[in-house]
Amino acid sequence: MLASQLQLHQLSAVLLHQTHRYDAPPTTSKFPHLFPISCSPHHHPETLQNQDTATILNNEDNILRTHNAQSTALLLRHLSTQEQQNPHYLPPEKQENQQLLHREAKEKQLKISLVNRRTPQFPGSIYANYSLPSVQGPSKREKSDLQYDDGMLMKALEIRRKVTVEIFKDAMRKGKFGITYINNLVLELSDFIDYVMIQAASMKQLPEFSMSSYNVRAEAFIDDSNVVPLIRWLKHNSLSYPQIGKLISTSRGNLDSIRRLAEWLKLIHVKGRFIGVALTRAGGNILERSLEELDEIVGYLEDNGLRREWMGFVVSRCPEILSFNMEEVKFRTEFYLNMGMDRNDFGTMLFDCPKVLGYLSVEEMNQKVAYLKEFGLKNEDVGRLLAFKPQLMICSIEDRWKPLVKYFYYLGISKDGMRRILTVKPMIFCVDLEKTIVPKVQFLRDIGVQEDAIGSVLAKFPTLLTYSLYKKIRPVVIFLLTKAGVSQQDIGKVIALGPELLGCSIVNKLDHNVKYFLSLGIRLRVLGGMVADFPMLLRYNIDVLRPKYRYLRRVMVRPLQDLIEFPRFFSYSLDERIIPRHKIMVENRINFKLRYMLASTDEEFNVRVNAAVERRRRFEAGIMHEHTQDNEVIKTIPCDSQRTHD
Repeated sequence: MLASQLQLHQLSAVLLHQTHRYDAPPTTSKFPHLFPISCSPHHHPETLQNQDTATILNNEDNILRTHNAQSTALLLRHLSTQEQQNPHYLPPEKQENQQLLHREAKEKQLKISLVNRRTPQFPGSIYANYSLPSVQGPSKREKSDLQYDDGMLMKALEIRRKVTVEIFKDAMRKGKFGITYINNLVLELSDFIDYVMIQAASMKQLPEFSMSSYNVRAEAFIDDSNVVPLIRWLKHNSLSYPQIGKLISTSRGNLDSIRRLAEWLKLIHVKGRFIGVALTRAGGNILERSLEELDEIVGYLEDNGLRREWMGFVVSRCPEILSFNMEEVKFRTEFYLNMGMDRNDFGTMLFDCPKVLGYLSVEEMNQKVAYLKEFGLKNEDVGRLLAFKPQLMICSIEDRWKPLVKYFYYLGISKDGMRRILTVKPMIFCVDLEKTIVPKVQFLRDIGVQEDAIGSVLAKFPTLLTYSLYKKIRPVVIFLLTKAGVSQQDIGKVIALGPELLGCSIVNKLDHNVKYFLSLGIRLRVLGGMVADFPMLLRYNIDVLRPKYRYLRRVMVRPLQDLIEFPRFFSYSLDERIIPRHKIMVENRINFKLRYMLASTDEEFNVRVNAAVERRRRFEAGIMHEHTQDNEVIKTIPCDSQRTHD
């Protein structure tokens, strides 16, 4: 019994000794009544400490350490009770050596040893000195039942990654960044966080960091890399946090190359958010290239027609150009110049569509040029076409061109018609067939355009397919039906004969012309018939119509009905056709209808004039002969009165 009490006093002395080691006097405890052993008058702690100091120090590592004084007192009471009841009771330290550690307990111990921010520690705490607790090796049974070494390693790695993230966030907070921005940016910096982990681990080999903790090494590396000032500078240059995260992650620790390349982009007039676009889309090797190589590419493009002030625009929209070597850039440039394209046209083409140089592979470029030549275009024609509309090179042959050509063939458009569409409005080969072209063709059917005339309408006026159906085409058709007097039966005919009307402005063109013709005294329904016969009537400028009408009414002295019967009168030149032929008719004292007067060639008009003159001459000659004979008869035959007088 005396021996058991001595053991209890030794355990109490060790716990008190640990408490004094951390400078926390027992009187500061909230529960002083739980320390009866240290305050007992029957024992002297000084004498006990002098006698058993060596024993206590040797067994200190094997004694179970509790969290605080309260739990220590409770444990001592529990041990004394168990010892009295069970003389064969083993000490707690021996029981603990025989038990297997639970998996969750190991993970908890590992997490506590690796976390950055530890919970507040008190005197007598298990991890007050931040040391990893001793973990006994697994038994054979544990090795066979629980094979989780890899899982524990991944768990440790994940904990270490979280610690690194918190260290990086602390550095960002010191840089005066917002919490939301920091959290969003960290999500894009997973590769850089792993890089920091590797570098912080390798710094352990340096003499100055050999005795430092991981947190100290990670903080030192983040400060030395100047990543926080770099993020501030990139954010100031309008880069978004996904762009910043991608750049830092792909830099592989060479953060100075990001600032160096961004400054170079400013020199070639890349501005604003396009700096981030150029840096992130130029390719993974752009940060490794020297500025001399990039200057050589820019200088070569300048020599071939691309202006210096356009360079930033081109690089902003096609940064892939910077990823090519000099030989690749020369080959792609000569590909277009060999088609007869002028250097100035080449520079303009790059400005209009920079992707023609850096977006496509060489094989795709050759395939598209060969396909365009199948429409009957020569090499020089293709060069002029691409200089005018370089967006053709971006379109897909399988997805855009072949379905469109097949649909045009179904509408009855010949190969020559397709070539005309391609040369007049090449943008049609870049639009979506189902969403843009098919609805407009169906609309032409709905308003009465004949099926066999749709193909000719599209070939005659390809620009029709680029207009908006609801903002341009339908409003013009509604205006012709309601304001121009065109009947519903004739609207299909009007569009088939004059599809160019669909391209006219209602406010600035059609409405002014309709009001002018109505002011001449032409009724609305009559005007609709005139438009049905000659749809181009509404496309002429009023300044051109007014002199012709004035000459018709005042000089030619023709009625308005002649104009209604032949509205094409306004399509002929006043000085070159109307006035000269009218003078010929006046000189020969003949008169024709406007249709026969104007709708013929000069040879046909002269033949018609000569025939009319001859008819007039014969007519006049016949009348004079008959008139002479009548006079002679009158003279020879006396009248009845004279006879009577005789």
